Order: sequence, then structure tokens, then C-alpha cells
Amino acid sequence: MKKKVIISIMIVIILTAVITGVFFYLNYTSEKPENILNNYVSLINEKNYEAMYDQITEESKQNISREDFIARNKNIYEGIDATDLKLEIKEVTKGGNTARISYTETMSTSAGNITINNTTNLEKQDKTYKIKWSSSQIFPQLRDTDKVRVSTLKSSRGEILDRNGVKLAENGKISSVGIVPGKLGENRDENISKISELTGVSTDYINTQLSASYVKDDTFVPIKKVAMNNTGLKDKLLEIPGVMINQVDARVYPFGEQTSHITGYVQAVSSEDLENNEGKGYNSDSIIGKAGLEYAYEDKIRGIDGVEIYIADENGNKLHEIARQDKQDGEDVKLTIDSELQSKLYEQLKNDKGFFVVLDPETGEVLALVSTPSYDANSFVLGLTNSEWEELNSDPAKPLYNRFLQTYCPGSTFKAVTAGIALTTGTITRDTTYNYQGLGWQKDSSWGNYNVTTLTGYSGAKNVTNALMNSDNIFFAQATLAIGNEKYTENLQKLGFNKEIDFPLSIKKSQYSNTDKIETEIKLADTGYGQGDLLVNPIHMASIYSAFANNGKMVKPYLEYSNGKVDYEDVFSEESANIVKDALIQVVESGTATDMKIPGLTIAGKTGTAELKTSNEDTESGTLGWFDCFTTNRQKGNLLIVGMVENTQNNSSGGSHYIINKIKNIL
Repeated sequence: MKKKVIISIMIVIILTAVITGVFFYLNYTSEKPENILNNYVSLINEKNYEAMYDQITEESKQNISREDFIARNKNIYEGIDATDLKLEIKEVTKGGNTARISYTETMSTSAGNITINNTTNLEKQDKTYKIKWSSSQIFPQLRDTDKVRVSTLKSSRGEILDRNGVKLAENGKISSVGIVPGKLGENRDENISKISELTGVSTDYINTQLSASYVKDDTFVPIKKVAMNNTGLKDKLLEIPGVMINQVDARVYPFGEQTSHITGYVQAVSSEDLENNEGKGYNSDSIIGKAGLEYAYEDKIRGIDGVEIYIADENGNKLHEIARQDKQDGEDVKLTIDSELQSKLYEQLKNDKGFFVVLDPETGEVLALVSTPSYDANSFVLGLTNSEWEELNSDPAKPLYNRFLQTYCPGSTFKAVTAGIALTTGTITRDTTYNYQGLGWQKDSSWGNYNVTTLTGYSGAKNVTNALMNSDNIFFAQATLAIGNEKYTENLQKLGFNKEIDFPLSIKKSQYSNTDKIETEIKLADTGYGQGDLLVNPIHMASIYSAFANNGKMVKPYLEYSNGKVDYEDVFSEESANIVKDALIQVVESGTATDMKIPGLTIAGKTGTAELKTSNEDTESGTLGWFDCFTTNRQKGNLLIVGMVENTQNNSSGGSHYIINKIKNIL
């Protein structure tokens, strides 16, 4: 019994002590004005403006309603993206029922981190300190009638220039077509239908825009962007009551379809873009590169907008700058591309499916990159309607498909590469001959019914020069077998097969097999004359061919203009490269490409017709017509051109000769 009494007494004593302690603690802390201020700042971080209002004095509440207090604090703190507010108390002065606190406040904002020195007066009410609030509690210079403004300092995106400073992507102007609702007149619906018909924008979309909450009778409501030079459309639109056209800043691509596969395009930043690039300075008004060099050089050419936070009076006059983050303009990118050459090549090929790659064979500078059919990058900036996007995306000619970045079966153009490997490895010499008759050949009966076939016979010796001049499949099949699988693939890897090419645009890797090796003897033989599972990227092919123009040194292609050192790799022996070069000159002078002869120019080149059919019965897959060539005696610098057209079986000149005529027109 005594134990129970003692335990009960102890429990009472402990509870009394706890309650007393809590009571004194609460009273003690409530009497500390700095704790009140710290709590107030924590409520700002929590965006709990309702609770903040409860922390101010009754006198302060007489000057501002709860609703206005919440709105003012919310608009200012969230308008400047204020986060992570922190206090450092400098001095606390008490006198009777009042207290004064001096402190330093830091916060993160859209204009960077800012530091503020301020003071707060508090008054004890009902045994608890309350904040004597005015707008100066937010910023010391802020009066109750002032506004806090956030101004964007608009940056400029870097421009994309050709080698001569001609702009391929620039910061220009476009026309913004809009509607002023109050001026649509009595025939409102009819006028909206006319606007819809001319612009391709649905009436539903137009009506949705016009019914937005911000729209008044005199509001300009943007509907469609059009090119500045589209005067015909603009004139028709301006005949409709209510239509107004303004000029706005925009990314412009002066060469349109001619360079769009190089430049790519920009679009307005999406919510996904903002999420993926958090902390990089993008905002809801930013644009971002979506394709081509606009995408590849995004980090270099994009501008980062600046921000200024300032106090303005009720008339909008700027009074005090609170914070400022200066804008950062993007850098221009100068390319090795020659826009004049680019335009001429595009005009030659614009009605076909194909590509051109032009290289300076001595430096590796890429002078032109053409893929046809093409698209107009300006369309993405102006805004595609759903039907326009569907039409572009489903076009069987694939205008969005960048052909110079892909890989293709190179056909007989690859015989020069096999010749270079065979000569460099000592498998053959200039004088090596093979003995075979007719237009078909197989190594032995283990090949079954399979034969390597060639198109035309010739009377001369079966050596490397004549084999290149007459595009002899059998010679190069035998030469490849003589090199051997291991040595042949080793040399292909040295040339860059199965490897990424360092280039700003993403180039598909060239391959000699669908697996990690050439699996059969027949496939090895076929690879030697450009068939089998061999696929080559045209930019890579141009790089390989540069070795025949440079005594065996293969230059590495580059696209950003530089006066730096040429980057190259020894891939063929000097003697071997020159034997192939001399043979390629004979291909043009008296071989399969005599239609390429141009008086006064010495041209080395190789034709190639790649069969895509999967069997003798396949009549749908068609053929690719290639021609790879380079000049050897131009005074102002030689040109190396790799060109290809798809489905050449449909052209009257047939095979590679169709593309030869187009290259000849340029040279």
C-alpha cells in the first residue's frame, strides 16, 4: 500500500514539473522577439501567408486586410521566386512592451541570391510579441503604394554562319497575324471562317483563343505566325475586318530547305524541356534547339536571359534596384559550309531522293551537306498545324530523313577502298593479275550455286588499274579473299568502321557486317566490291577517299570553321594511295565514267551502283547510284564530292551516271 502511495506521489511530482517546465518554456520563448521573427520568416518559406497575418499587430491589421496582406506578400515573394530565406540577427533592443531587431536577410531569387539589411519593430500583445508590419518588412525601401517589378533582360541567340559570314540561321523578324475581337464586325463567324481558311488554323482554336479570360474587345490575340515575305497571304488577311499583323522577333532560316538538314530548327521550350534543363537559365519564354546544329550547339549558341528586380512607384517609375542578373548572349557559330556551293548542289538534287557531301580533301573542311527531299526549318518556327505536321511526317519521300547522316550500301565505289587495303598490305602490286574468263566466277564448288558476277568483260590484263576502270567485281572479290578475313576487317577498323565519328551531327556508324565479323567466305568476297552487309556513311566515305588525294593520309571531317591544324591519319601507304588515285583518274579519262570528263580539270572518280534487291525476283527495292570523285589540279583548292541518288533504275541515264551529270554541272 505504501509503495502505491509513493509511486502516485512521484507521478504527480513529475507531471507537475513537466507542466511547469512547458509553461515556463512557452512563456519564455514567446517573450523572445527574435523567435517571433524567425518563425515569421519560416512561414514565408512555407508560403503560409494566412499564418503570417496572424503574427502582425492589431494596429497593422487596421491598415491592411487579411486578403490584401496575403495577395501582396504572395505576389511579391512568389513573383521574384524567393526561396530559402534566412536571418542573421545583428541586434535586439527591448524597451517596455516593444522590441527592435536589426538583422541581415538572405534569399534566393530569379535574379540570383540577394542580401538585405533591415529592421523590424515588435510590440507585446497578450503576452506575445507581434510584428508591426508595413511593406518595408519585405524590402526596407518599399512603401505601401509601391510595386515590386520583375523585368526580363532578353538575350540574343548566337547565329549560325557559313565560312564567308553569310547567315544560315539568324535572329530576324516574322509576322504575327492576330485578331482584335471588337473589330470583327457583325459578320464575326463568317470572318473567323475566312481567317481559318487562309491560315489553316481551325475555327475551334481561334474561338478558344478569343474566349480567353484576358481578352478584351481591343486586345490583340495572336493566331498564326507567317514569314515576312509572304505578302500575298498577308494582303488577303488584312482585307478581313479585325485582322491585325505585327512584327515579332524570331529565329529565321534564310536558305530554307537548302540548309535545313544542317541547321535544324528551334521551338518554344516545353514543360519537359524545362524539367530536363532545370537550373540552366531557361524560362517559359525561351526557345531551344530541337534538331541539327541548333540542337548540337545549343549550349554554345543559346542566350541566357537576365533578370532585374526593382521597386517602382504607383506610376511605374523605377525607384530602387533590388537585384540584377545580367543577360548572357549566345555565341555565333561559323561553319566551313560554302552557302553558294550548298545552294547550287541542292538545286541539282531537289527533285530526287539522295545526298551530296563535299569536302576539301586537304583540310577536311566540309563545304556542303545536302539531303533531299528537304523541309523548311522556318515552318517549325512559324508553327505547323496538325494536318501540316501529319503531311510532313507521313510523306513517303521522307523529307525529315537526313540522308547524309545515314549508312548505305556503297556498291562499286568501295572497290577503291579494297584496292587501297590490298596494295598497302602487299597482297597485290600494281602489276598483279588474276586469271579468269567470262562474267561469273566462284572460288570452288563449296559455294554451291553462288557466283560473283560482273557486268562487262574487257580484253586487258586483270590488274588493279583495269579492274577499277572497268568496275570488275570478280577481281576485287579475289583480292579480298587473298587479303583474308582477319586482315581485311582489321584494316576496315583502322579506316573507322564500327566507330563513332567525332562530328557535331550524329553520324551513323559504318559497318562491314551485321554482327562483329564477316561470317562467310562469300560475304567476304561480296564486301570487297561493295555489297554484302557493307554499309557506309557518306561523310565517312568522303573522309576515306581523301586518303587517295593526300598520299595515304585520311583527313578527319570537321564542320566548325577553324584555322587550326589539319587532323589526319595514315591509312594507306603513299605508293598504294597514288596507284589508286592514278587508276581513278583513268576511270574518268577512259573507263566507266568518261561522261564526267571536263576540259581543263583532272578528275579522279569511281562509279557505283548498289543493288538493294534481296533476291533475283525482287523488283521493288531498286538501286542506289553513287559517284565519288575529287579534282586534282584546281588552283584554288580541290573538291572531293560524294553523291548518291536512290531508285536510279527509274532514271533514263541509269545507275551512277544520273548523279554524274549533276556533279558535272557543278564542277
